[in-house]
Amino acid sequence: MVNQPWYRREGLALLTDLYELTMMAGFVAEQRAKQRVCFEYSFRQLPPNAGFAVAAGLGPFLQYVENLRFGSDDIEYLATLGLFDNAFLEHLREFRPSLTIRAVPEGTLVFPHEPVVQVEGPIFEAQLVETALLNTLNYQTLIATKAARICLAAEGEPVMEFGLRRAHGPDGGLSGSRAAYIGGCPSSSNVLAGKVYGIPVTGTHAHSWVMSFPSELESFRAFARNFPERCVLLVDTYDTLNSGVPNAIQVFQELHADGHDTRPAIRLDSGDLAKLSKRAHEMMTDAGLSDPMIVASSDLDEDLIADLKRQGAKINAWGVGTHLITSRDCPALSGVYKLVAVANGDDWRSRIKISSNVEKSTDPGRKHPVRYFDAAGHPVGDVLYTNGEAITRQGDIEGRRRSDPHIRARIQNTARSEDLFETCFEEGRRVIAQPALEDIRERAQQGVASLPEEFTRLRNPEIYRVMLSEKVGQGKAELLENPDVA
Repeated sequence: MVNQPWYRREGLALLTDLYELTMMAGFVAEQRAKQRVCFEYSFRQLPPNAGFAVAAGLGPFLQYVENLRFGSDDIEYLATLGLFDNAFLEHLREFRPSLTIRAVPEGTLVFPHEPVVQVEGPIFEAQLVETALLNTLNYQTLIATKAARICLAAEGEPVMEFGLRRAHGPDGGLSGSRAAYIGGCPSSSNVLAGKVYGIPVTGTHAHSWVMSFPSELESFRAFARNFPERCVLLVDTYDTLNSGVPNAIQVFQELHADGHDTRPAIRLDSGDLAKLSKRAHEMMTDAGLSDPMIVASSDLDEDLIADLKRQGAKINAWGVGTHLITSRDCPALSGVYKLVAVANGDDWRSRIKISSNVEKSTDPGRKHPVRYFDAAGHPVGDVLYTNGEAITRQGDIEGRRRSDPHIRARIQNTARSEDLFETCFEEGRRVIAQPALEDIRERAQQGVASLPEEFTRLRNPEIYRVMLSEKVGQGKAELLENPDVA
C-alpha cells in the first residue's frame, strides 16, 4: 500500500466512469470539446435527522485536479477497449486541465440544493472530473457530518475515531479519518492518517493482549510498564467489576507509588455501559483514584451516546468506529453534478433538468450562494444569486421558493451576509493555498456552534431555508415553462 492518498498521485485519470469517456469522445468527434459549460455539485437530501452537513473533500479533489494526466499506460489500456479512435486517444495524451473552480471552503456548513462546488470550462474536461468529485465530496461530507452529530451528542467530551477496521477499504479508512477529524473527532486510531494528515493518534490494547498473559493482572502490569504515561486498560475481558476494574485499580496505585502522575483510565467495550461505568467510577474514586477517565466503545452512535448520558453514565471519552466510518444509518450522500449553463460567446444560457420528482429538478444558471445571519451571529438562511447579480446585504431579503419559483419567499431581519464561494482554480491554475486541516476543522466547529439549537437537535431538526434570488427564481420559472432553449 502506498503511503499517500490516491488524489496526490498521477496515473489516476481512469478513476472515472466509462460514460464520461464515451461522452468526451463524442464531444471531440462532434467538434464540441471546447464548448464552455458550467456544472455545479450539490446534494438533494441530508442524512436522516440531520439539520446540516459539513462540507469536506474539496482539498483532495483539488489535488486530484492538479495531478490529472493521462499516462501512456492509460492510453494503451483504453486502446484495447475498441471504443476510441486514435484522434481521441491523442487528445487525451495532450490533455491538461484548464478549469475554473469555485467552491464553498471545506468545513463550511452546507444544506440541500445549494451549490457546493462550481466547475467551469471546456465540456471535455468538466465532464471528466465528475466522478472523482462525487466520489470525494459525497463520502467525506457524509462522514464529517456524522462525526459532527456524534460530537454534539457527546457534549464536548472527546470522540475518538476507531473505524479503520470496518471502513470500506484502505482509502475509505484514510479519507474517513480525515473527514471525521474535520467533523470534530480530536483523534483517530488510524496511524497512516496520523502520518499523512497529522491527526493525533490514540489507542489502548486489545483483549488478545490480556488473554496472551497468564493472568489479567500480569497483562495490565506489563502494559503499564511499557506505556506508563499513556496507560488505558481494557477491563472487560473476563469480568469487568469483579476482575478488570479491581486489577486496573491495583496497577494505577502501583504506578502512582512509583512516582508516575498517570491519570487512571479504563475502557469498557461490552455490557451495560451505563451501569458498569457508574460502578467503575465509584470503585476507582473510593480507592483514591481521582478524576478517572472512563472510555466507552462497543458500536456507539449519536443516539446511544445521548441515551447513555441521559442515564447518567460516568463515561467521559468515547471510541466510535463502525457507525461513524460507514455512516451506517445513511451509507451514501445524494450528491449530484449537473450542467447548469452553456456559454454562447460572452453570454451564458441557463440549463435546467426537469423531473416529476421535484427534488430532482435543478436550479438553472451559474449561481453564487450567500449566507445571511441575524444580529446574534446565527445563520438564518441562504440565497442563490446569479453570478454578477446585485446582492442585498442585510434587512429583509426577498426571493423565490426553489421548489416552486412562482411563489415569493423572504428571510427577515438579517444583520449581515457572507459570500460562500471562493475561487480555487482560475483557468487551470490554483489561486489559493490548501488550508491546514486544523483550520478546516476549526471552521466546522465554529459553524456548528453558530447554529441555533433547532438545527442541531438529534431528532426532527428544523429545516434550514435555502431560496432563490428574484432573478434566479424568475429564470427557473420561465425554463420550467419552456426548457428546450437550445
